Amino acid sequence: MRFKAILFHFLVMSFMAAWPVAAQQPIQLVGFGDSLMAGYQLAPSQSYTAQLETALQAKGHDVVVANAGVSGDTTSGGLSRVDWSVPDGTDGVILELGANDALRGISPDETEKNLDAIISRLKERSIPVLLAGMLAPPNMGHAYSERFGEIYPRLAKKHDVPLYPFFLDGVVAVAGTQLEDGMHPNAKGVGIMVERSLPAVEAFLGDIRTAGK
Repeated sequence: MRFKAILFHFLVMSFMAAWPVAAQQPIQLVGFGDSLMAGYQLAPSQSYTAQLETALQAKGHDVVVANAGVSGDTTSGGLSRVDWSVPDGTDGVILELGANDALRGISPDETEKNLDAIISRLKERSIPVLLAGMLAPPNMGHAYSERFGEIYPRLAKKHDVPLYPFFLDGVVAVAGTQLEDGMHPNAKGVGIMVERSLPAVEAFLGDIRTAGK
C-alpha cells in the first residue's frame, strides 16, 4: 500500500510540474497579407511581424508572430493559399489584404467576397481574426474609394471580428517613412505602423486568452 501511495504521489507531482509548462506555451500569431506584411525590400528583422513580435515581447507578452506575407498578393491570391499558409496550431491571424486589389482597380465587390471567404475559412478552423483595413489610393476616384473603404467595417461587423481601421496609419504621405517608390514603408515606417497598431493587437491577444487559446 505504501508503494502505491508513493507512486500516486509521484505521478501527481509530475503532472503538476508539467502543467505550467503546457499552460505557458507562447501564443502563435500569423501575419497574413501582402508586401506590407512581408516587409518588401526590408531585412527580415525589419518586417511588420518581426517588429511587432519584438514590441509585444518587450511589453511582457509571450507570443510568436509568423510572417505569411507575400508581395504582390491580392485577396484572390490570399484566398487560394490561406489553408496552407496558416498552419494548424495558429492562435490568431492578423489579416491584411486588399491594397493590391485597389491598385489594380479590382471590383470592391470581388475584394469583399474574397476577404469574406478568407475570414470564413479561418473561423471554420476556430482561428480568431484581427482584420487590418486598407484605403484605396485617391487616383481611383471618389466613388471607387468610398465603396472600397466600406468593405472592412462591414466585414468586421458581419463576422464580429476586431478591426484595425487602416494598416498604413501614420505612414501614408509622411516624409521619411517610405521607400523610394513612395508606396511601401521603410523600417522607420514599419515601426510607426507597429506602434499605432499595438493597442489593437494587445486587445486581440486579450480576446484570445479569454477564449482559452
